[in-house]
Amino acid sequence: MNDRTDESLLLQPHVLWSPESETSLLGALLLDNSLWDRVADMVVEADFFKNEHRLIFAALSGMLNACKPADVLTVHDQLMRSRKADAIGLTDLHALTQYLPSAASVRQYALIVRDFALRRKLMSASSQILELACQRGIGFDETLDQASALLTPLFDSGKSDAWLDMDVGMVQFLDGIQRRSEGEEDFLSTGIKALDDRLDGGMRRGEVIVVAGRPGMGKTALAMSIADHICGMSEPVGVLSMEMPKQQLTTRVVSMRSNIPLHKLKRPERMNDYDWGEMCRSVELLRQLPLFIDDQTALNINQLRSKARALKRRRGLRLLVVDYIGLMEGTDRKANRATQLGEVSRGIKALAKELDCTVLLLAQLNREVEKRLNMRPIMADLRECGDIEQDADIILFVHRPAHVKPDLGPEWKNYAEIIIGKQRDGQTGIVDAQYTGDTVKFCDWMGDRPTSMVRTKGAEL
Repeated sequence: MNDRTDESLLLQPHVLWSPESETSLLGALLLDNSLWDRVADMVVEADFFKNEHRLIFAALSGMLNACKPADVLTVHDQLMRSRKADAIGLTDLHALTQYLPSAASVRQYALIVRDFALRRKLMSASSQILELACQRGIGFDETLDQASALLTPLFDSGKSDAWLDMDVGMVQFLDGIQRRSEGEEDFLSTGIKALDDRLDGGMRRGEVIVVAGRPGMGKTALAMSIADHICGMSEPVGVLSMEMPKQQLTTRVVSMRSNIPLHKLKRPERMNDYDWGEMCRSVELLRQLPLFIDDQTALNINQLRSKARALKRRRGLRLLVVDYIGLMEGTDRKANRATQLGEVSRGIKALAKELDCTVLLLAQLNREVEKRLNMRPIMADLRECGDIEQDADIILFVHRPAHVKPDLGPEWKNYAEIIIGKQRDGQTGIVDAQYTGDTVKFCDWMGDRPTSMVRTKGAEL
């Protein structure tokens, strides 16, 4: 391939292919069908540039997938049966088997074929993006969204997971055991010890943790408390807030750090000298922490993915907070709501694995929870989309009894339950936590669970 990048090259897709690699790959498969397993996961019919090569590969792959022998004669017969042999004769098939530098390099041939195919797709996407950029009839944000959708499939094209044999797997397992025994486990503490204990240490890379609750229960407060704790350990944290503006979130973080009630920060004339000193100290500390906030509204999965990748590349990313999934949109706005949220949920799970980070995904609960006497949430209360439950590794419900039953005693005022409704590799249950409304912060609950009860229609809390 010519490395020139002048205009004549960019306008000629025919230079973006390797005739030698395509013929060598097909010839190798015709001579040795056992090589199919080494390349079947890498190339598809559309990856071949020359139409005759596409037809031959389609016949070859169909026969080999059906466990039928495929050689020059049988493939030619298959092409004749499918009425696609007009331009492909026995001589052409024989010629493929004559030029074969090395059958042992068949996977490398497949890699080259796929690489050129991806470059042609990138060229096609680039042309479409150029056309989009010239269309003044749509807004720039929508143009950027459509351009991102054209490029996103190329990031994962052709990727395949390598099999892990148990010899290597057991070495990795023992290495992990050794690290954990020495206190070097790579997980994130939530800052709430009881929750960390129930999560077997904390949150791990690649996990999607759903934090769900009804409005006002404190799901954003819990997520931001965890985010504040993690960035305090110098781990990069990104917050995509589609519900609250940046200024409101930064004010909350200052309140958490300084223990100055939120209402005082909103009305500075209420602060005394001590409050001013604490606020200034907290501000100076927060300026040095790797916490990044974006408040663009109505994101779709392509936009979210683009923002997260950019943050990972520029600043690093260990925890991503998405607040919240109900405010996101699907790439196909004509699809029903459940389909759109399913696309978002699957995309976020794939993104957590790709970026090797933890994702805290906030979600609303439906009103069914309010029809139960104790109003304690369950899995069925997740709103609008069952895919959220399926894709999540861990699901946490935030429940504050005093919020739903104001007539509870004062000992319940700051008590909160973090209900682990799902944990893929661990136990479920209820964790006691303290919620301080003035500073919108969650922390450890000290002491026993409140015991006073209020009866409502004969049912205890």
